[in-house]
Amino acid sequence: MTAPRIVDPGAVLGQALADASPDLMRHLLGTVINSLLSAEADAVCGAEWGQASPDRVAQRNGYRHRDLDTRVGTIDVAIPKLRQGTYFPEWLLERRKRAEAALISVVATCYLLGVSTRRMDKLAASLGITSLSKSQVSRMAAGLDAQVAAFRTRSLADAGPFTFVAADALTMKVREAGRVINAVVLVATGVNADGHREVLGCKVTTSETKEAWNVFFADLVARGLAGVRLVTSDAHRGLVEATAANLPGATWQRCRTHYAANLMSVTPKSSWPAVKAALHSVYDQPTAKDVHAQYDKLLDLVADKLPEVHEHLDGARADLLAFTAFPKAIWRQVWSNNPNERLNKEIRRRTDVVGIFPDRDSVTRLVGAVLAEQHDEWAEGRRYFALDVLTRSRLTLIDDIPEVTEQHLALTA
Repeated sequence: MTAPRIVDPGAVLGQALADASPDLMRHLLGTVINSLLSAEADAVCGAEWGQASPDRVAQRNGYRHRDLDTRVGTIDVAIPKLRQGTYFPEWLLERRKRAEAALISVVATCYLLGVSTRRMDKLAASLGITSLSKSQVSRMAAGLDAQVAAFRTRSLADAGPFTFVAADALTMKVREAGRVINAVVLVATGVNADGHREVLGCKVTTSETKEAWNVFFADLVARGLAGVRLVTSDAHRGLVEATAANLPGATWQRCRTHYAANLMSVTPKSSWPAVKAALHSVYDQPTAKDVHAQYDKLLDLVADKLPEVHEHLDGARADLLAFTAFPKAIWRQVWSNNPNERLNKEIRRRTDVVGIFPDRDSVTRLVGAVLAEQHDEWAEGRRYFALDVLTRSRLTLIDDIPEVTEQHLALTA
């Protein structure tokens, strides 16, 4: 049996306005929820409250109060009790778990946005919630672990081949054994067979070493990473050597942005503006042949007056200009690690609020969740590379630049 009229809208609103409630939405939501519970309990009893009926099968016996945490604050929910049998609103509450599913999502999202457990009390107060502890927040955030683990260990075989890959590392502060140390998060992204970017994986390690990168890349290969033609990164020796060991068919592209900083360190301060302008002119050329010709001019420019700069440029040539072996339409996306640096900024925006992480698992949880979120956005967005460009990139490398085609396997720091 259902109550014919659960709530008198005019009376409820009039009473709320008369009471001048400072939180009208929370008051109205509580009234509606309690009215629904009362009507449902009447249906279980077989008759409305206070009415005699031959169809009645149970009697009401007061209420038991539960706090329900919602997005508009904590509501006092009055659950009707019965003299015979039991009544519990499974559609509204979970036994031994008061938080509304939507609030769990809100709290998890706040954690994902970088709000630490230390600051959740203030956040809860701003939501009007009075019964949310730090341990509850941690348990809610831990619900992300299964999703992050599934994302980090998913198979890459179906989405490949990944023609282009980029790798980088970030440093995070973590508390271990009563002291604060630096932990490193290794991150790799790639362009799948459909032309979309993907986050391939992330791993928290003690330091950025060859061994750490070897384990990281070996895991990616085991999960199905294949068909890589170009890997873009900075010149960290361990990363470069791990790339050669695990992706032997790939060319290494030295990030032009990082290289400029390396070159500046060996260039006299007074000469840097001219050298920088000349280096930038190399990337402004319309064809691969013109790029190499302009690079020759740069070498001639510094050969006599700046021998150390000449040696630096000459040694980096093959790795710095590896992008010229691919279609010009994608040069800007592959000749530097700037796309990954923008991803790093997004990660930093979330993690800087936390400051010092309590353990490595919390780093994996937050960074992994941020990367999974970004991965979904890329999957739903437009293609990063056109399919025809990917097809041309996977064909044999252009053979009009012998310096590149003969040395594309050479990896140097």
